[in-house]
Amino acid sequence: MALSARNQLKGKVVGIKEGAVNAIVTIDIGNGNVITADITIAAVKDLGLAVGKEATAVVKSTSVMVMV
Repeated sequence: MALSARNQLKGKVVGIKEGAVNAIVTIDIGNGNVITADITIAAVKDLGLAVGKEATAVVKSTSVMVMV
């Protein structure tokens, strides 16, 4: 598979918290860093995601903003 997104962060799924429609998937990408993604529960099932499985977070965004 070829993707235009260059930010591909490989890691291991360390958490999946399911809500009514979506799930928050947490991936440990190493060196004490984790990334979370909000995806549909259907996507979790289609991808076969489970705690302990390897996964890649692909980031394609024009901006990410966080403020405190």
